[in-house]
Amino acid sequence: MALEQFSLRGLPGAILTFTSASAPLVIPSIPIATGIAILRYRLYDIDRIINRTLVYGSLTATLVTLYFGAIVVLQRVFVTLTGQQSTLAVVASTLLIAALFTPLRRRIQGFIDRRFYRRKYDARKTLEAFSARQRNETDLDSLSDDLVGVVRETMQPSHVSLWLRPDTASKKNEAPSLSKEP
Repeated sequence: MALEQFSLRGLPGAILTFTSASAPLVIPSIPIATGIAILRYRLYDIDRIINRTLVYGSLTATLVTLYFGAIVVLQRVFVTLTGQQSTLAVVASTLLIAALFTPLRRRIQGFIDRRFYRRKYDARKTLEAFSARQRNETDLDSLSDDLVGVVRETMQPSHVSLWLRPDTASKKNEAPSLSKEP
């Protein structure tokens, strides 16, 4: 009789009761634990994931809307012109979406970068402008002042200093010139 109390007949019910009682606690803890692991151990470059999610989510919503809108408009045009529906509307809409994918993605990427990643976007634009300005600069003092200013503006460190190695090369340590003297 004591052995009958511990038989396996009641086990499936107990597992089901335990599972249904613990599921509301276990299931939400999985994404929470994943999020903690990502942030604590820097498992992923989370900024890149967020950026791509924003870009491709917006791109998908825009392209789906354009696709179905183009199908509806082109079907109405074909019905008006020919009196019957045409599969040419679907083909034309598909080609339109394929042609718009890359330009639209670049435009959305630029908008997201300017809106959410302003500091990164401004730093890149500032460095591009600095590079364009300094292509023909030969004055070392002006170049070093501009460089320190750009670093201060883009990186915003607490202190900026530029160290230049003094020109100590003598004629005997210099590399031989390739030009021939007459």
